[in-house]
Amino acid sequence: MDPTPLQQTVMESPEVISHPQEVDLGAPASPTDPPTTPNADQAYEPLSYDELFPALPTAGVTQTSASEVPQDNWMKHSDMRIASTVITQVFRVPYEERAKIDGNSQFGESASSRICADITSRTGAHIEISSAKDQSLTFLVTGKNEAVTKARRLVLDKFQTQARHIIKIPKDHHRFILGKKGKKLQDLEMNTASKIQVPNSKDNSDEIIIVGTREGIEKAVHEIQLISDEQSKQAYEKLEIPKQYHPFVCGANNEKIYALMADNNVRINVPPPSVMKNEITITGEKEGVLRCKDIVLKCHKEMERKCQTVSVEVRKSQHKYVIGPRGANIAEILHETGVSVEMPSSESSTGTITLRGPQDKLGQALTLVYAKANSVVQADVEAPTWLHKFIIGRKGANIRQITQDLPKVHVEFTDKQGGINLEGPPEEVEKAREKLENMIAEMQSKLCFEEITVDPKFYKHIIGKSGSNINRIRNDTGVLINISEADGSSLIRLEGSPEGVSQAKKELEELVTKMENEKERDIVIEQRFHRTVIGTKGDKIKEIRDKFNQVQISFPDPGEQSDVVKIRGPKDDVDHCYTYLKKVSRDLIESSYQVKVSIFRQFHKFIIGKGGANINKIREETSTRIDLPSEGQNSDEITITGKKENCEKARERIQKIQDELASIVEVDIIIPAKFHNSMIGAGGKLIQSISEDCGGVAIKFPPPEKSSDKVTIRGPKEDVYKAKQILVDLSNEKQLASYTTEVRARQQHHRFLIGRNGANIRKIRDATGARIIFPTEKDEDKELITIMGKKESIALAKEQLEAIIKELDLIVEDTMTVDPKHHRHFVARRGEVLRQIAEQYGGVTVSFPRSGVQSDRVTLKGAKECVEGAKARIQEIVNDLDEMVHIEVIIPQKYHRTVMGARGSKVQAITTEFEVQIKFPEKDGYYVNGEDGQAQVNGDVDGEGEVVTRPQDIVHIVGKKDKCEAARAALLNLVPVTVEENVAFRHHRYIIGQKGENVRNMMTDYDVNIQVPPAQEQSDIIRITGPPAHTERAREALREKVRQLEDEELDRQARSFHICVEVDPEYHPKIIGRRGAVISKIREKHEVNIQFPPRGDPKEHIITITGYEKNVNEAKAAILAITGELDKMVKYTVELDSRVHSRLIGSRGRAIKKVMEEFKVEIKFPRGDDDPNLVTIMGAAEDVEECKDHLLNLMEEYMQDIVEKEDLEVYMTPKPSPVSGETSPGGLKRNEGFVVSGAPWAQEAPNMNSSEDFPSMGAPVVTHAAPTIWGPRR
Repeated sequence: MDPTPLQQTVMESPEVISHPQEVDLGAPASPTDPPTTPNADQAYEPLSYDELFPALPTAGVTQTSASEVPQDNWMKHSDMRIASTVITQVFRVPYEERAKIDGNSQFGESASSRICADITSRTGAHIEISSAKDQSLTFLVTGKNEAVTKARRLVLDKFQTQARHIIKIPKDHHRFILGKKGKKLQDLEMNTASKIQVPNSKDNSDEIIIVGTREGIEKAVHEIQLISDEQSKQAYEKLEIPKQYHPFVCGANNEKIYALMADNNVRINVPPPSVMKNEITITGEKEGVLRCKDIVLKCHKEMERKCQTVSVEVRKSQHKYVIGPRGANIAEILHETGVSVEMPSSESSTGTITLRGPQDKLGQALTLVYAKANSVVQADVEAPTWLHKFIIGRKGANIRQITQDLPKVHVEFTDKQGGINLEGPPEEVEKAREKLENMIAEMQSKLCFEEITVDPKFYKHIIGKSGSNINRIRNDTGVLINISEADGSSLIRLEGSPEGVSQAKKELEELVTKMENEKERDIVIEQRFHRTVIGTKGDKIKEIRDKFNQVQISFPDPGEQSDVVKIRGPKDDVDHCYTYLKKVSRDLIESSYQVKVSIFRQFHKFIIGKGGANINKIREETSTRIDLPSEGQNSDEITITGKKENCEKARERIQKIQDELASIVEVDIIIPAKFHNSMIGAGGKLIQSISEDCGGVAIKFPPPEKSSDKVTIRGPKEDVYKAKQILVDLSNEKQLASYTTEVRARQQHHRFLIGRNGANIRKIRDATGARIIFPTEKDEDKELITIMGKKESIALAKEQLEAIIKELDLIVEDTMTVDPKHHRHFVARRGEVLRQIAEQYGGVTVSFPRSGVQSDRVTLKGAKECVEGAKARIQEIVNDLDEMVHIEVIIPQKYHRTVMGARGSKVQAITTEFEVQIKFPEKDGYYVNGEDGQAQVNGDVDGEGEVVTRPQDIVHIVGKKDKCEAARAALLNLVPVTVEENVAFRHHRYIIGQKGENVRNMMTDYDVNIQVPPAQEQSDIIRITGPPAHTERAREALREKVRQLEDEELDRQARSFHICVEVDPEYHPKIIGRRGAVISKIREKHEVNIQFPPRGDPKEHIITITGYEKNVNEAKAAILAITGELDKMVKYTVELDSRVHSRLIGSRGRAIKKVMEEFKVEIKFPRGDDDPNLVTIMGAAEDVEECKDHLLNLMEEYMQDIVEKEDLEVYMTPKPSPVSGETSPGGLKRNEGFVVSGAPWAQEAPNMNSSEDFPSMGAPVVTHAAPTIWGPRR
């Protein structure tokens, strides 16, 4: 919406606005701290969004009563001009009555605009909205009368708080409020902009609920009471009292009118100030009404006689202070002086206020009016708009320092010319103005702003991902950076200290310059190569990015299916990177060429070579990838991938190997192209079987588009000629059987020609050997029948078909008799049986007598053969119906669901198999939750002790006798029985399985229910319920499971055999071996478990072996064999100087390993608290002696080197410095030379354990060093 003179933008500071209208001017000011000047440096810190744009305040301000311009003003001169269909209404919503928009009670511009636009679209009226300094809203609505009225109601519904009021009106008056078809109520709701809920006629309530604005509710209550009073059977008086005398009648805050109503038990309706009407109505008991009437008229006459008027001029802006919150000031003046204050309407431009009352009170009232008007003043302070946020401060801290001592001052920031408006008591406004001016002067001396021009297309790069770039600059410089992306502005505004603004401007300009020199290019790389270019874990793309470190390379997401890769960076680097990636892409395309070569499977092993020698050599020399089919694949094709020329070389070499190993020949034969598809067969199965029968020769047919007759066979000579003979014979056979002919027959006769289950057409095929093809639904000609085969065969088949078709074309009419009791079977279900007969027998027409006609004659009309076939079929059905019997099967109702199966599947299977009908009785509720209420299963017992069969237990079967009996037996076999099986309780948990899986699978497999007793019962009985056959199979499976569990139990007992072997703990490492290799080998070989005791255990010498008895004894023998060899060894301790140990051991123990392997001994060096010079040698006596001598010789050799080195160090060690304190005559310490104090090299490294060098956070410094303990305290 374009701005208008009525509109202005209001910017406010949160939590600091006070409202003088709501404060008692006479109350003493609370003591507060003296005001302090805010530190301007606080504004330099980077602020968050909430700090820059604080929430608007929620406190209330003064209100003025909502009023509307009388339409009489607009129509004043209507007699002088043509009336317009477009009207304009202006109305206000006071601040305290504003509804919450955008989550608070302040003016939410975006939400307000959206709401107004929605109302405009619904009503067609144009709405303009503006906000005044007192935060009230003014609406200007233009449009047709009906549209404006509707729009006004919707606007007030959205923007003004909605109150709820209940008024009691006698039930018999409700219809007068509703009007004809509710029209009067609708008009009332539209005029008062409120929602009125009248209870319906069935509701005895007399309460009418009114929801709307305060002003609208007042109007609606007044109008409803007028309607009710007019219809009331009680006394009703209407008094014409001029509007200006209503305040004297009502009194201050309506205290007089309330007292009258209470004393006289009447209802007095005075129009509210917003309703320009004079009448006052009084309703109630006759005496009370007359008494009130006299009092009101007497008051009017007295005030009319005594009242004088005085008019005063007060600035329009001060009127709201005279009115006060909800008219409180006017009521106060009326109460204290008895003088009425008449205010001009808010739309009027005049500032004249009229005082009406007794002459002696007018002076006092005039004084009060001026006091109220001048209790609040306004002042403006000039400040640049960009400085407002710094004046407000973080979370309003700066402005709060000013206003906290001046609670009656209202501070308002506006974008208009950068002004700050102050409103409040004169003394406080002056103080606030002085403080603000001082703060603004101080901030202007310390803050500045700059604007730089940047192309908006660079904004996203300047901001960075998630604002990283802009946040870095803001944090480094402490400058506020404002970028307007939404409005497309090219200006970036910097605000802060001069140094920070200068630095931020420099960085931004450098960034923009860099981006202006950048370019972006797209390169197309097939998506299948993207992962190859990126490499494993991104190693290859990392190399490319390191090579072109100024370039950004972006690959599309895998889901986009895009080949475009974007490159961005400096122009030269982008071009070089583009060229490099183009070459990489080209190389990948060249190296992905693929060719397939057919090699007979028997020669694949020769292609591979021994240990893959041949295939690897070809791969290396041709730089290709060669893939052979796996053993499971029925293919002889070898795939070669790489560059084209390399693939061709590899193919030639592979084919050369095959040609050298076998006499491969290639033969061409001629087969007409029209037979190619039939010879290849469906899916190539026929030609594939021929190839397999002939040693896997390659048979190649030409593509269909070439229309060539040449077929190529390649392979070993004998196999090729064998395949050639088979193909030639097959071709000749196809040529002989390639004759075709056609006959025509009506489509409805095709079914009769084919016969039931194809019997008729099969008979002709067997007799002639010809193939007869009937048209399908896709064929256009539905009457054409094609005959294929040998010449004489198709002639004979055509002759037989034409003879049958000729007979079918002869239409005959015949009759037969069918017992009327069977007629219903044929015509039931809309004649389904007759329709099936017509379809099966060439469309023959079968006519049964109409319902109500007592006749057994049935007429058939159609081809002779069709009629005869239909008669035979009808007779067959009649015979079946005559043979139908009805038998009953007694099955207790509780088993019916089990017998029927899921969705009746079991019963359907029986009806289909035996061609019978089965009907189960309806449920009678006799069984509750599947259990009967009595002990009798198959029926009840009568008084004489006989079993009485219940109707609900009888299942009816209808069909042929023998089939009914068979179906009866099948049903009875489905009746569940319960059998018990004795299973030891210890096996139950294995039968149930984890989470019941085993028993659930068994129930599913055998279609039974298995009940395992609860654990607390300790019972061995398992019950199986289901059909007899199923329960028997499940019982056998359960027994098999028990046998399996018992076998496993015996096996576990056998595997639990164990023995203990005593072995010297010194031999344990040898038995275990390096990384457990020796002991693992023994365990795997003998399938036993061997346990070694922990070190230091009292039974450390005992090794436990567990497993089968035989395996345990064998493992024991293997361990004793190892210890027997160790017993033959000797152990000798030799003293070797510890300084030579490291040289003896060598790098990673290589030297000592070499010695142990050479002398076949084991050498152990000292550890921990052992003597550092003692070395242990273990092995055969001779080997130990030789090894000892060798080690001693090495020690002597190494010791000489060590002694020489120590002697040399003695001569190279500097002489000790003189005793501390000796000084030269010049005052310097001796031998110190030139000394530089405080040099870096003279400084000692900090002590990591010192609390002085590394003090803890917030802890006192401790001078003494203490050991540092890492990790959490315990």
